[in-house]
Amino acid sequence: MLNKKTVDDINVKGKRVLVRCDFNVPLIDGKITDENRLVAALPTIKKLINDGGKVILCSHLGKPKGEAKKDLSLAPVAARLSELLGQEVVFAADDNVVGEHAKEAVANMKDGDVVLLENTRFRPEETKNEDAFSKDLASLCDIFVNDAFGTAHRAHCSNVGVTKFVDTAVVGYLMEKEIAFLGNAVNDPKRPFVAILGGAKVSSKISVIENLLDKVDTLIIGGGMMFTFIKAMGGQIGKSLLEEDYLDYALKMIDKAKEKNVNLLLPVDVVIADDFSNDANRQTVKADAIPDGWMGLDIGPETEKIFADAVKDAKTVVWNGPMGTFEMPNFASGTKAVAKALANTDATTIIGGGDSAAAVNQLGFGDKMTHISTGGGASLEFLEGKELPGVAAANNK
Repeated sequence: MLNKKTVDDINVKGKRVLVRCDFNVPLIDGKITDENRLVAALPTIKKLINDGGKVILCSHLGKPKGEAKKDLSLAPVAARLSELLGQEVVFAADDNVVGEHAKEAVANMKDGDVVLLENTRFRPEETKNEDAFSKDLASLCDIFVNDAFGTAHRAHCSNVGVTKFVDTAVVGYLMEKEIAFLGNAVNDPKRPFVAILGGAKVSSKISVIENLLDKVDTLIIGGGMMFTFIKAMGGQIGKSLLEEDYLDYALKMIDKAKEKNVNLLLPVDVVIADDFSNDANRQTVKADAIPDGWMGLDIGPETEKIFADAVKDAKTVVWNGPMGTFEMPNFASGTKAVAKALANTDATTIIGGGDSAAAVNQLGFGDKMTHISTGGGASLEFLEGKELPGVAAANNK
């Protein structure tokens, strides 16, 4: 397993600790509409406060593209964190992130105090991982803690660059948990190991499919990407989503599955519509017999049963990507059926962030899953078998 030092391996008493969190929360008119990411960061922050560290938090929010944008300020996050922690979180309102407010706030800290810096992406250097900003961040601290899995697949100043200029860089509890669940699932799974892949495009999941075919016992494919596979096998898909350029690739994957003795499951029936809308006319047909002018928007009831059966006896299940256009209630049945099947299995169930995490939470099955990843892109790259820069940058044990 990835053997990284964590917050349990360090002594922070009296030290200045910079913590990279993922506070990239949805804001509407300055109000946080979903605070899951704030709540997920609390265990690490509380641990560092209780151990007497001077806790300096940083995060990006949205895409300000290197400019200070008032509507993307982290000020509302500081206010809500103060409430969640039951103590003041001092907000350092510097457009250049590490300015006089930040320096003064940090200089005045007592053990157990908390300061939050402004949006790291207000600095143009952040996303380019340039040394000037990394050095500025490092100048505020003695120890660096990375607890932002959502950006672990990006090499930026605030999660990777800063580690060049501090001696001690470790991961927080959230990061440790993500590495443990996703890493173990892929590298050392309890078997049978089933992976369920959905979502619109094959192209965005290519390396994931390749990597998982070397690891899983069963690979289930649903969502818009199924039509490229069905068409590749000679099926009629009407005007369903198709990636022409990936037909050969789909056939290669089908062959690879046979070669590796992986049970590759594709839908046998689909719910089709005559228009991309919740109120469209709809019917259920065989997956490879979609009439012209119609498009598949969900897996059908027969397929739901097959997919649910496939996870029944599994010991590890990884799910990334919805089965249909679940945002439309009339085409959410397949995604719901998979979520329900996972809720009812004894397997370790890992939901790979992004749309699948949203679907599971929206449908009310969130608390039935073993682990819901906080990072969409990061969890995908983990499933591809890539090393994530944000993880790699932390000190090894």
